[in-house]
Amino acid sequence: MSTLGIVLIVLAAIFVVLFVLGLVTSRRRLARQDFGGAVAAADQALEQARAADRGWNRQLLDEAARRALGEERPAFDWESLELVLVDDRPGIEEDRAHLMAVGAEERVRVVLAREPDGRWVAERVE
Repeated sequence: MSTLGIVLIVLAAIFVVLFVLGLVTSRRRLARQDFGGAVAAADQALEQARAADRGWNRQLLDEAARRALGEERPAFDWESLELVLVDDRPGIEEDRAHLMAVGAEERVRVVLAREPDGRWVAERVE
């Protein structure tokens, strides 16, 4: 076998190995994307559990967010309302809840603040 034949076989083997490694890497990247979704769902469940444990009423949060969206963005057609952050500080005047209204084309963050009487009001709509 000639030297050129050996070099071509070695180069072909290297290309095959690189191709297989590229496939494995791309599959791992796709698997990590699914893991990110699972982490986001776990974070959301954790925030809801914290809110429920602290005596926060999810129904009142949703109603306040709906009112805020109706006033600030009446044309925004959202499909779901997700609790994404609970900021529970000592006392109730500094409590904040962040909800994400998810529509077909955009997401709108609604930040709710708690009044001294326990009512939730919109602090800002982003």
